[in-house]
Amino acid sequence: MVFNHSRSTSSCSDVDFSFAFNDSKFSDRILRIEIVENLVDDEHCLDSDGDDYWNRQYRRQCDDIHHHNYHDFYDERILITNQADIDNCVLYENQEKETTSTNEERLSGDESSHNHDWSSDCSIDVRVRTLYISSPILAAKSPFFYKLFSNGMKESEQTHVTIRINASEEAAVVDLLNFMYTNMLSASSATALLDVLMAADKFEVASCMRYCSQLLRNMPMTSESALLYLELPFTLLMADAVQPLTHAARQYLASIYKDILKFQEEVMSLPLVGIEAILSSDDLQITSEDALYDIVLKWARSQYPDPEERKHVLSTRLARLIRFPYMSCRKLKKVLCCNEMEREIATKLVFEALFFKAEAPHQQRILVESASASKGSNMLAERAYKYRPLRVLEFEAPRQQCMVYLDLKREECANLFPSGRVYSQAFHLGGQGFFLSAHCNMDQESSFHCFGLFLGMQEKGSISSVDYEFAVRCRPTDEFVSKYKGNYTFTGGKAVGYRNLFAIPWTSFMADDCLYFINDVLHLRAELTIRQNHSLHST
Repeated sequence: MVFNHSRSTSSCSDVDFSFAFNDSKFSDRILRIEIVENLVDDEHCLDSDGDDYWNRQYRRQCDDIHHHNYHDFYDERILITNQADIDNCVLYENQEKETTSTNEERLSGDESSHNHDWSSDCSIDVRVRTLYISSPILAAKSPFFYKLFSNGMKESEQTHVTIRINASEEAAVVDLLNFMYTNMLSASSATALLDVLMAADKFEVASCMRYCSQLLRNMPMTSESALLYLELPFTLLMADAVQPLTHAARQYLASIYKDILKFQEEVMSLPLVGIEAILSSDDLQITSEDALYDIVLKWARSQYPDPEERKHVLSTRLARLIRFPYMSCRKLKKVLCCNEMEREIATKLVFEALFFKAEAPHQQRILVESASASKGSNMLAERAYKYRPLRVLEFEAPRQQCMVYLDLKREECANLFPSGRVYSQAFHLGGQGFFLSAHCNMDQESSFHCFGLFLGMQEKGSISSVDYEFAVRCRPTDEFVSKYKGNYTFTGGKAVGYRNLFAIPWTSFMADDCLYFINDVLHLRAELTIRQNHSLHST
């Protein structure tokens, strides 16, 4: 018999063949399912009834470990008898003895293991279940069965085929076979659907994988179920049919832990896949990437007390999710000196971040768009930080001086109306911390709303006088035009600035043709210089 899998799949995908399921009149073969009752020792892996996601996952993990230990005779995808190997995963057997769908055999340990070199301390109990199957229907839905029935060898013409599965897979496999006829499943709980999903992956039934994924997405999601979806076997996670489910799980975890500081205790107890989902989000409510980096370190230290294991996880799994370009230079210096990550990886990430910071804003946007298009990720994208990132240039001679660049998007400025404000990350000069803040103010003389910019000091210090200058790019010439300059002596807890930086009403400032916005971004610069020489050093 010759099959054309691509054509048969498209023509039969939505046809209901329920009348033919397990019916000898419409079947050309008999499927013999050997069900192994006790591959896993109950003392080492307890099964679970009901919908306890974690116990079921534990049972699967134990199964996977057992499969690995007995890899010489137990293929990870499917168990069968000792006939030829098709594409390293499909085997078959001829059984001339007639069986019916209602008959079940129970093989002794000797009978079930005569074709395998079973471990002497592994006692097995094999039960046999038979079903009538139609090879064209199964081949149309599954590349697995297509290869089994069309491999060109003499066994492909035989009427009996045998597969071997674990007893915990029986209900899922039978439900899967029924789906290939009816496009429907009897499974309704999340755990049962997950079992069918894993069976569909083993037998390469993509339509059933998509169906299970859709049903699971339509169910109310919880933290436990989302984590379970993300901890599915790697091959299953990579399947196109499962991608929408894992994407929904990541989005769910990112949304419920959006305020990561508020739920920090819960976050500390999440497994690796959970923290990865959170770090992938652009919408985290976090003060800065510096603060997020500290949380990641705290999580890694609590979850991986072994230094080498922690270093491996941070370097290979979490470092790629931390957005180093938006960390302060002060924190990047600490990353270089930290021994929590591989030195080579930390150096590479810090240098890449510094090069990104040195680029012009329009070039940064190009890099972000290019990275997103090529890698499908936004790891260069800026998060919604509470404190806006800065670019800072520091000079020690002839006087301690720094130039601070703050970019605000048009929508951020619009959100300030009528009385909002946004703060920058801290920067340091002469050992003292400063910040910039943008306000929507009411002009005291003209009684209209306007844009204000202020310079503040974080805490009390001993700095005498600071010369400051505020500048803005008015035209797309990459030149900043000075707006205001002055001198101020900070005593702590105070700020200096201008309520109406542009000397225009808010409506004019936010006009579409306003030259202050270049490509919908407002570019501000503050230049600070310590007037008198001090013994303090910039950090």
